[in-house]
Amino acid sequence: MSWIDVTGYVGSFLSAITFFPQVYKAWKTKSVGDLSLTMILIVFTSTIVWMVYGVASNLGPVILCNAIMCVLVATLIYFKLTFKE
Repeated sequence: MSWIDVTGYVGSFLSAITFFPQVYKAWKTKSVGDLSLTMILIVFTSTIVWMVYGVASNLGPVILCNAIMCVLVATLIYFKLTFKE
């Protein structure tokens, strides 16, 4: 694996975990009232589209990033729909 590939994977992983602090905070506080469901759904849709592109183009970093984001954003959607405001 070249340094370019490693850089791509590290960058995609760091981009993917940007939602982790929000998911953790929502889980701990059981509060998601300030989160926009519209924004979360747009990010989720975007993540799915990017993952399809990554799979179709066989781009590991794109697949990794969006697979992680998909799980995190789906978790936020679940929290948004189940936690009382």
